[in-house]
Amino acid sequence: MPTSATTDAAPNDNPAEPEEKPRAAPLSLAAWKQFLHVAKPYWLGDQKKKAWSLLLLLIVLMLVETKLAVMLNDQAGEMTSALAGKDRDRFWTSVRACLYVLAFAVPVYAFYYYMRDLFANQWRRWLTGRFLDGYLKGRKYYALGADSGIDNPDQRISEDVNTFTGRSIHFLLIFLGSLMQLVAFSAVLWSISHLLVGVLVAYAVVGTVIALYVFGTPLIRLNFWQLRREADFRFSLMRLRENAESIAFYRGEAQERAHIDSKFEEVFQNFARLIRKQRSLNLFQRAFSQLTLVLPGVILADGVLSGQLEVGRAIQAAGAFTAVLGAVGVIVDNFESLSRFVAGIDRLQTLSRLVLPDLASDPDANENPARIALRPGAHLALEGLTLHPPQSERVLIKELNLVLRPGDALLITGDSGCGKSSLLRAIAGLWDRGSGTIQHPPLDECFFLPQQPYLQPGTLRSQLIYPSATSSLGDEELLEILEQVHLPRLAERVGGLDAVQDWEKLLSVGEQQRLAFGRVLVHRPGVVILDEATSALDSANEASLYARLRAGGTTLISIAHRAAVLRHHTHVLHLLGDGAWEIHEAGGYDFDAPSAATRGAADAQPVPPALAVVAA
Repeated sequence: MPTSATTDAAPNDNPAEPEEKPRAAPLSLAAWKQFLHVAKPYWLGDQKKKAWSLLLLLIVLMLVETKLAVMLNDQAGEMTSALAGKDRDRFWTSVRACLYVLAFAVPVYAFYYYMRDLFANQWRRWLTGRFLDGYLKGRKYYALGADSGIDNPDQRISEDVNTFTGRSIHFLLIFLGSLMQLVAFSAVLWSISHLLVGVLVAYAVVGTVIALYVFGTPLIRLNFWQLRREADFRFSLMRLRENAESIAFYRGEAQERAHIDSKFEEVFQNFARLIRKQRSLNLFQRAFSQLTLVLPGVILADGVLSGQLEVGRAIQAAGAFTAVLGAVGVIVDNFESLSRFVAGIDRLQTLSRLVLPDLASDPDANENPARIALRPGAHLALEGLTLHPPQSERVLIKELNLVLRPGDALLITGDSGCGKSSLLRAIAGLWDRGSGTIQHPPLDECFFLPQQPYLQPGTLRSQLIYPSATSSLGDEELLEILEQVHLPRLAERVGGLDAVQDWEKLLSVGEQQRLAFGRVLVHRPGVVILDEATSALDSANEASLYARLRAGGTTLISIAHRAAVLRHHTHVLHLLGDGAWEIHEAGGYDFDAPSAATRGAADAQPVPPALAVVAA
């Protein structure tokens, strides 16, 4: 999981922004384009019939609810007029009418909110699946791990998608409902007082303009950084949990606490600025809404006091005024949550440009068009391979040419940092910065064993057959494989092949490495790549496992530092640093001897025929 490199909070409302910046303000054209960028595929794609049907049902429910609200407002005025005129029959007739309206209004209200939340949940499932498809396809999750320009993609998929779908439905229905409310109650208000309508329009316009231009940009920015810093704080706690044993061995609690405190301090300081800005917005919102209690009474007072207007009509007008103002002042009333919503849209839109298949773009395509080409072939071959690390011009390997025939075994060695693991990443297709061509068998014929095996949550069976979800091998065959990798009693000890355990904590690193070798025996790939995959094994276990792979005719590519593994390989690729390299026969290679670069070109080993140089 990637983390972001955030800076310490500044003492003002303009925190330093190292990479990604919030760009849109509420109701701006940019915010609208970002919203459409994320939302449009759902409304125009394979789910469009369901989406539009649910939206139509919600609109019908809103229309019914608005009509019932108008009827209740009318009856409230009737009851007030009846009380003022001491008309008993009129009063009780109005009460019965209110109860009838409420009998319909309450279930409609409940069903409306149920359907709204159901709709948002359906949209979330679809959009989460869409992001997960893009995130996992083409190993984009790995590529994003090396990109510090985007923080916490996991949080964007798990939380920001949920916020986006829920808030999108919420605000869409709020705006539609406000429009219906505006039309319905404006007619009531216009029939009572034209002046009141004019005052209302001017009041709402002034309030909305102040909210947008005074509070808009600061709240968007602060909410954007709050989302990011909360995610960084949460990740620092998750990192502590995932590395608990190593930290405990080091007794590194004090340093971890300092790191976590620094992340929480960023959360705290940004939130302090946010609540100060929110305090000012709350003062404005409160004053804006509370004045509506006075304005209708002041404007209609002369009519009521002169007897030209019934008290009940004044009550109706006040209710209609509040309803219409709520409709036209919806931005002011919801501005704080709207700013959080726009901040989340910006984060999702940034992620979508990187991972969604129909929208993804390569931001480095123009800056560095050189890429290592991958092409299928009968065996593994490197043709003129030059390799750079991601986001760097450093040359790790320069113009490497070799061919691995079926049954060959190549040992890669060299000093730390010379590019051994980087070469394996390039062969696996994880790194592609550089030039040249890598020819490889089908990817399902290649199997990678890292120094620290990945153990997923699940059963012992699932660990053995990973990354496959199912296997044609029966229990007896899987148990036999455990025997072959020297874990004969593991299944019995943990409770069987279908036992679920915390495998990373239950098994030692040596047992985990042997279990990973079991995966190779389950899948029987043609090419196995080992990145110090036997580092935790004793010499006997290491020799036995290598011998079993060689006996099956598997092509091996290994990184190792023990001279004992030489006998399991046919050739050695010695990386010398700064892109230089040598190829030797394994039988005559000496780990402790100086390299050809040190001895001089005259003493250099010739390229073995089995690893014939490929013409670039």
